[in-house]
Amino acid sequence: MSIHHRDIPDWLNELTERVIASAMEVHTALGPGLLERLYEDALTLEFQGSNIPFARQHCVKVAYKGTPIGEQILDLVVGGLIVVELKSVEAVHEIHLRQLVSYMRSGRMPVGLILNFNMVQLKSGIHRRVLTQFLPPTPPAQLIGQSNSQQPLRSSPQPPRS
Repeated sequence: MSIHHRDIPDWLNELTERVIASAMEVHTALGPGLLERLYEDALTLEFQGSNIPFARQHCVKVAYKGTPIGEQILDLVVGGLIVVELKSVEAVHEIHLRQLVSYMRSGRMPVGLILNFNMVQLKSGIHRRVLTQFLPPTPPAQLIGQSNSQQPLRSSPQPPRS
């Protein structure tokens, strides 16, 4: 499944497609209807196996008019550039998409994905947003030369669950 976005560089489109391919692998194995945290667990395993650099339960600071007001936890951040929010809901609504954009702005990340695993076919549950103002002029150092055969430069272990 190709979802190239014309406004972002090829290397970022490629990374986004790798994230989606990993999610499709997880969905094929587990199917719809499970808890979001189970998909997160499986997806992080898939990222590790595919050498995709990621951070799990990533904290970003939120500011209002330049003043820090708190923090927000994002499900997954890939390569420091892609917010990945996982859902297992009947439908993704406009509020979910706007929330994703708010997360992207807070983290200053150019790409956001909502992956709704509660679909018969995952491709129906993929939603992508792009904020071109946060595109880096070149790939970050952690992504230069990154391929399926190389080790990830950053991955986060599973946080303790309460």
